Amino acid sequence: MKKIYQIIFSLICASTLWGCQSNTQQSMPTFKVAEVNGQTLTQDTLKGKVTVINFWATSCTTCVKEMPDLVKTYEKYQAAGLEMVAIAMSYDPPMYVVNFTETRKLPFRVAMDSDGSAAKAFGKIQLTPTTLVIDKKGKIIKRYVGEPDWSGFHQLLEKSLAEKI
Repeated sequence: MKKIYQIIFSLICASTLWGCQSNTQQSMPTFKVAEVNGQTLTQDTLKGKVTVINFWATSCTTCVKEMPDLVKTYEKYQAAGLEMVAIAMSYDPPMYVVNFTETRKLPFRVAMDSDGSAAKAFGKIQLTPTTLVIDKKGKIIKRYVGEPDWSGFHQLLEKSLAEKI
């Protein structure tokens, strides 16, 4: 019966793009993406840090809408050790991503998932925005599909940033 409810929940999330969320304790997968600044980002780069990974696209209205809130969140918690990465989906034209990053002056890492391997590694992500919160131990502790509840999101970050390894 529990499996049926999980399937129904997933279908509702996928079909409505509500701010659905799920708890998970899956480890961060192995991945490799190119940042817009030319550097390579892997799971090892983020080791030991509370990290927010946001899969997004410049053509996604909700993604564009939530980006200023992600910037504010990063600016609020960066000094406490928060790492944030916006990973553009494989179908997003690279010049659009670079232009968006530069014109919005995004202060966090922005990368391109040019072959779709990162989205696949993180659970076959297809819907944007999908935001993952990863703790210092490298465990994915929350997955949001759609815009998160910012208050709850910030509480989770504060709790995770305060935890000792």
